[in-house]
Amino acid sequence: MAGEYAVLSNGARLYAERHETDGAKVTLYSTTGSTEMDASLVVRFEAEDGVAQPPKPAVAPAPAKSVNLTEIIDNAARKYGLPPAFVRAVVAAESGFRADAVSPKGAVGLMQLMPSTARELGADPKIAEQNVDAGTRYLRDLLLKYDSHAYRALAAYNAGPGAVDKYHGVPPYRETQNYILNVLRHWKPAGD
Repeated sequence: MAGEYAVLSNGARLYAERHETDGAKVTLYSTTGSTEMDASLVVRFEAEDGVAQPPKPAVAPAPAKSVNLTEIIDNAARKYGLPPAFVRAVVAAESGFRADAVSPKGAVGLMQLMPSTARELGADPKIAEQNVDAGTRYLRDLLLKYDSHAYRALAAYNAGPGAVDKYHGVPPYRETQNYILNVLRHWKPAGD
């Protein structure tokens, strides 16, 4: 079965085996998981063989994010010494700022913590504050482990530290590479 590319408004192309549109959200699926994003960021889909698929219908913009949620994320970022915009970008890539998000693999909440990881970090992943605190602490720990190399830390957050260690860097997984691009696309460092 041939896959497709989601062509984003910034020109980036993200590979997916298939996609689903649900209101203002698009979910891109691959064999190793899924990535959800605002549908307004996708300009079109192209078949893997390069033939453009018909443009998707226009969707209403997503509602504004809760100030309270932004405060939760920014407070956790400052607590662990990370740029708030960086943590917001991870949350955007992981869950599209949806506290109720659950991935096909069972990752939960805003920062898509696996239940086992949440337990190790002493957090209930279904509670937004605990999810963001634990996810931000885990992200900080990965940045420390990989000497502040953001690509490696993001790859480890997505694919696990074992994969990063095995490949001595970002593993050759399309999903992980697209995930890093997705985080970087959301990251707007000015103003932190």
